[in-house]
Amino acid sequence: MKLSAIASALDLCLENGSPDTEITGLNGIEQAGPGELTFISNPKYAAAARTTRASAIIVGEDFPAIASSMLRAKDPYLAFARALELFHQPLRYAPGIHPTAVVPASARIGANAHIGPYVVIAEGVEIGANAVLLAHVVIYRGVAIGDNFFAHAHSMVRENCRIGNNVLLQNGVVIGADGFGFAKTAEGRWHKIPQPAPVVIEDDVEVQANSCIDRASVGETRIGRGVKVDNLVQVGHGSHVGEDALLCAQVGLAGSTEIGNRVILTGQVGVVGHCKVGDNAIVTPQSGVAHDIPAGALVSGAPAVDHKLWLKYSAILPRLPKSLGSIGG
Repeated sequence: MKLSAIASALDLCLENGSPDTEITGLNGIEQAGPGELTFISNPKYAAAARTTRASAIIVGEDFPAIASSMLRAKDPYLAFARALELFHQPLRYAPGIHPTAVVPASARIGANAHIGPYVVIAEGVEIGANAVLLAHVVIYRGVAIGDNFFAHAHSMVRENCRIGNNVLLQNGVVIGADGFGFAKTAEGRWHKIPQPAPVVIEDDVEVQANSCIDRASVGETRIGRGVKVDNLVQVGHGSHVGEDALLCAQVGLAGSTEIGNRVILTGQVGVVGHCKVGDNAIVTPQSGVAHDIPAGALVSGAPAVDHKLWLKYSAILPRLPKSLGSIGG
């Protein structure tokens, strides 16, 4: 694809070099070679922009001029993501139902659906147009799913859950497994609490591999529009996750957690049940949230505190043994 065509497709300004330069692929700034397009959004790679062998670089609007061909973008990272889409179109799946799939007459499947080998769809299921269900996907009774649903192999949606449009489930996802609810009897045994309430997933959500979003005993578990859930995430029963939130790998939400809009929970964050994390808050890796977090906060540690305070804790901690030793002496 010519560099000028990429610039036109992404609405970017081409600076330096020939618009007829042929671009055959994309790569990182340190790995890219002739014929490849790269990008720079992190200032620490600014020096690499002057030595890269790439034929062209996507840079910010205020990036200093260099000899290489540049495509100027308001957001270079987003522009690079869109450029990748030009070179890596998703696989297409022909409409049809594989002969090994189980699809009862009571199920309503929209136009252009691809139902793969050994898929099992239960009674009363509704799925919108353009669905792709790959091998061994299981959809339980009473589930309602919108248009453009894509379920990778071995993902599962349990009974009566509701899923919106443009939802993507990666391999091994379980939507609507029983919430972890047990009451202790007088004899000290655990009595299972029924979990009949569904999971509701709004539009434009992606749930990545081997993550679980549990159903509730009352009310519902809700995942808001545009939420992205990474691998190995646990969303406990009755939790609500706000729009455009990010739940990174190995995040765990206990029951009835409330996560606000655009919150970012980074890797291995744990949130105690019934806690609220306010809109636009960020929780750094391996932090433990044991109390409500205000909107816009940046918190770290276990228990999580303001990030700047946590930095002071971290600076003091290595000196504690020496300080305590001198006190004891």
